Amino acid sequence: MSASFDRILPGATLGVMGGGQLGRMFVHAAQSMGYFTAVLDPDVSSPAGRVSHHHIRADYLDPQGLAQLSAVCDAITTEFENVPAPALAALAKSRPVAPDAAAVGIAQDRAQEKAHFVRCGVPCAPYAVIDSAEALAAVPTELLPGILKTARMGYDGKGQVRVADAATLAAAWAQFKHVTCVLEKMLPLAAECSVIVARGRDGAMVHLPPQRNLHREGILAVTEVYEGNLPLAQMASAVTAAKSIAEGLAYVGVLCVEFFLLQDGALVVNEIAPRPHNSGHYSMDACDVSQFELQVRTLAGLPLVTPRQHSPAIMLNLLGDLWFDANGVRPAAVTAPTAPPWAEVLALPGTHLHLYGKLEAKPGRKMGHLNITGATVEEVRATALQASQLLGLDAF
Repeated sequence: MSASFDRILPGATLGVMGGGQLGRMFVHAAQSMGYFTAVLDPDVSSPAGRVSHHHIRADYLDPQGLAQLSAVCDAITTEFENVPAPALAALAKSRPVAPDAAAVGIAQDRAQEKAHFVRCGVPCAPYAVIDSAEALAAVPTELLPGILKTARMGYDGKGQVRVADAATLAAAWAQFKHVTCVLEKMLPLAAECSVIVARGRDGAMVHLPPQRNLHREGILAVTEVYEGNLPLAQMASAVTAAKSIAEGLAYVGVLCVEFFLLQDGALVVNEIAPRPHNSGHYSMDACDVSQFELQVRTLAGLPLVTPRQHSPAIMLNLLGDLWFDANGVRPAAVTAPTAPPWAEVLALPGTHLHLYGKLEAKPGRKMGHLNITGATVEEVRATALQASQLLGLDAF
């Protein structure tokens, strides 16, 4: 049985499973509100571990590490969806854990995730679960062309491949070594968007403004949040759907729900992330309550207030590629990374740089993000395009 829950006030210790950049930003938010923090992550140089009061260097399923985290913390959260759900269940025997193992377990399995969307009455792309040769043979032809995704351990475009017909589908499933997969019908997309909701143990729920997202090679590249970034009717539908999904999970914590906006105006849900999300990073500089403060509030049982966005905002994701030239090598074959032109970027009005404290830049690795805010949408877009040009990023 889960531990009983009381409001946890500043001065207590909040723990996080996972030591990446999301954990780091959660730790900073908790510390700014007066909490002590603890991180469990096996990496000695993990971004969150390096800034936390306690860093427990252990595997996520290590019984001693979990016992140590439980002993030092008053409540525990997670910063990425692939933290083993059994570890969260073990921690919940003695401490409040949010989100709980059941919700995280559903988010870790695309087949369960799709079934949850159906139960909630939220439209998703037509799909089929492929877990046997018989299931493969029974795939309806109308699902092709489609995208085959492994049911587990897929993120940022990994574990998925486009398939045009039955032959390429069979080859792709063999490439994935016949693990359980989900085949989704490819749909004509007009845009991608997401909604971040925060739900407390008392059922109270608030949300950030819907975010319009641009992905490149399966990784979020740009998020735009301002009045008119998406059609009003679809924005309202996305918020309603996101809240329904959270409610159906009896979710506690911060949840990101990603959507596809189709060319015919329809909205379908893509996937959920049981944690703060890249697309919500703009809230750190454009809202009076960030997604990470919401994570602290939901974990500690503090009152939830609706975030107010005070500035139009654009977020640029900063990958390790920026430290390399176009051919994927360090410029001039130097031994140390070459930093992007931060001084020139920060000379632009309304730019806010957030680097994650990672010790080595690698292509595709998330190294930080740049938020741009301003008085008008036109001003923010112009500055964001200038920053993109300075950084060598494609225009949008």
